[in-house]
Amino acid sequence: MIKFLMKGLLRDKSRSILPLIVVSLGALLTVFFSGYIKGAIEGMIEQSARFDTGHVKIVTNAYADEISQKPLDLAILEASTLQEKLEKQFPAMTFAQRIQFGGMLDVPDAQGVSRAQGIGSAIAIDLRPQSGELKRLNIRNAIQQGDLPQNPFEILMGAGMMERLKLKIGEEITFFGATMDGGMAFQNLRLAGTVEFGNAVMDNQTFIIHLPDAQQILDMKDGCAEIVGYLPQEHFDLAQSLSTQKAFNQLQEAGEFEPTMLALSDQNGMDVILAMVENYTGILTFIFILAISVVLWNTGLLGGLRRYQEFGIRIAMGETKKSIYKSLIAEAILIGFTGATIGSILGIAGVIYLQENGLDIAPYLEGNQSMMIPNVLHARFTPSLLYIGFIPGLCATVLGAILSGRGIFKRQTAELFNELGV
Repeated sequence: MIKFLMKGLLRDKSRSILPLIVVSLGALLTVFFSGYIKGAIEGMIEQSARFDTGHVKIVTNAYADEISQKPLDLAILEASTLQEKLEKQFPAMTFAQRIQFGGMLDVPDAQGVSRAQGIGSAIAIDLRPQSGELKRLNIRNAIQQGDLPQNPFEILMGAGMMERLKLKIGEEITFFGATMDGGMAFQNLRLAGTVEFGNAVMDNQTFIIHLPDAQQILDMKDGCAEIVGYLPQEHFDLAQSLSTQKAFNQLQEAGEFEPTMLALSDQNGMDVILAMVENYTGILTFIFILAISVVLWNTGLLGGLRRYQEFGIRIAMGETKKSIYKSLIAEAILIGFTGATIGSILGIAGVIYLQENGLDIAPYLEGNQSMMIPNVLHARFTPSLLYIGFIPGLCATVLGAILSGRGIFKRQTAELFNELGV
């Protein structure tokens, strides 16, 4: 039966080629956009985790209440001791101390007169070659000019910020800010290199400094604003981060300067974005599948209606209506399955390509200075992509054939003979 139907579809291109193309395109678009939407949203989450929130973050209780202001006077003291305790309690995780602070940067000319000024945000991290921060933030690959700081008080600066201040590698900049205790902080810094992370916030407003240098400038000996923690797996896991948070916090005492752990979902409105991953991604995928299904349904419906003349001939030759109806549905299953398979393969290939290479959206982010969005968005392959293309490709096509085929039973044999022009 299947061999007979296959021969018929191959010999009559009008019955197979167009429906096959439409089904393949429908499945391809469904698979591709499902993988791309999933990957794009998770990419934003991972970008935020690497540069800001971590998978978990340890701060003092007082700092957590005003975390958006980054209050250095509420920072962690004896941070090294606390980090050692964290590493013993959660040996599979990695932890890193960081300080985020801001101030004014002044660029002097040859006579020492200010020739450019600007507000800068600093991230103090461990810049030693063996540090995991270099790999986590992909700093080596992000360097566009110069090199990593080799001497005290050398910094890396975002390429956009360097261009705005009209700096050159090796030039000195003076930083003015406030210490942890509220005193005046100022320090001459030397530009060691420029970095470009593919993020407007980091590239246009931020410079990176070695953690011990920042501690000295801010009078924070063995102190840090935050300790960020990262789960062992590559992708963020909400359930695991929440269980880690609970395990840590239940052992802590109440107190303004006692440490507390925040999950990624507790910071920067990330709970809304995570809800989007869990709910809105599925809703968007469902809407897209529904739209494609309507198109494929209509394709199957019109394909069946246009074949009433063929059905008249087959009845005249003695074939029963039930047999015609069954063959119509079998053809739809064959076309739907073949088209969905082809479309899914092509869609998955596109997803894997974008997972490795990504899609550069930098031209569309010009002027955006507030959102932590990577310039290159990557798709993500998930097991659901192996079958999601068959929902519109197979189900909608068969449903269209089922509905169009019902017309065979509603019409009289004489009416079907009229399709022959008799």
